[in-house]
Amino acid sequence: MNVQEYYKQCSQCPRACGVDRSAGQKGFCGEDSRLRAAVACLHFGEEPFVTVFGGSGTIFISGCTLACVFCQNYQISQKGYGKEISCDEFAAICLDLQKAGAENINIVTGSHHIPAIAQGLKAARDLGLSIPVCWNSSGYESVETLELLRGLVDIWLPDIKTLSAPLSKKLFNAADYPAVAKEALLWMAKTSPLKIVTVKKDGQEREKIMSGVIARHLFLPGHFEESADVLDWLKKNLDGRAVISLMSQYTPVPFKEDAEALQKRKAALSALQNRLVSEQEDADLRDLIEAYDFETLFYQELSSDTSWLPDFTKPQPFGNKLAKVIWRA
Repeated sequence: MNVQEYYKQCSQCPRACGVDRSAGQKGFCGEDSRLRAAVACLHFGEEPFVTVFGGSGTIFISGCTLACVFCQNYQISQKGYGKEISCDEFAAICLDLQKAGAENINIVTGSHHIPAIAQGLKAARDLGLSIPVCWNSSGYESVETLELLRGLVDIWLPDIKTLSAPLSKKLFNAADYPAVAKEALLWMAKTSPLKIVTVKKDGQEREKIMSGVIARHLFLPGHFEESADVLDWLKKNLDGRAVISLMSQYTPVPFKEDAEALQKRKAALSALQNRLVSEQEDADLRDLIEAYDFETLFYQELSSDTSWLPDFTKPQPFGNKLAKVIWRA
């Protein structure tokens, strides 16, 4: 694979910026052709099927194709935090995570670097990587580009944020998000049939996902109807074929950026109620998922604790209970 060819007149993601990232130009994602990452850690805050006993070996990639205005990882997804890593260094990080006991390699927000990451995963496999690979993404990605990951990724962990084009336009500047995400999720489910096994350790038994899709939906405060639409689509199209993960953790982020950027962000955030989820909304969501009776669904317990919000400028970006850092920029 000539990786750099994919970065010329870049059309890796649905935005198809057309810039020459191989020549140092940056697309909407904020990145050129150099693969960069911010931190790699054993993460214990993912779904139980993913973290199991040893935690998920997460690698946070710099940049993003979607740039949600409420992104908790904005420091790396939008503000350029991270360090350039070569193909060999990427493979070494994967192997270090495996050696540390990771249940899987969990690549977070890599949609704008699929060719380079595919090359890195192949190198890691050649060097002995044997645990499953999980693709953790916004869902805003081209099926044509995802094909480069066929046979390299076992588990897909995409978001399906909203099926409202007007809301997508306001929050992500991507009115086509609903159509793109639906196509991507259906491709993922077809590509990787669901396989969950039972594993044992120290007398305990837990379930572990080896293959398949975990479709995530983050409830946006004040937008119950939009979540109902998403759950309805998931019930009709992916129930029994994927695990559903409904998250109630929406948390206002204390963004640290210049006044102009902050004013622009606040204007976009006016499209939703930028607050914690209320107890009434939580109760309504529980009633809704009970009515749908999904075959396999995770639902977060409502919490007002905001201490989990990451700060990637710190040596330990997450709370000590949530993650163990193996590598960082």
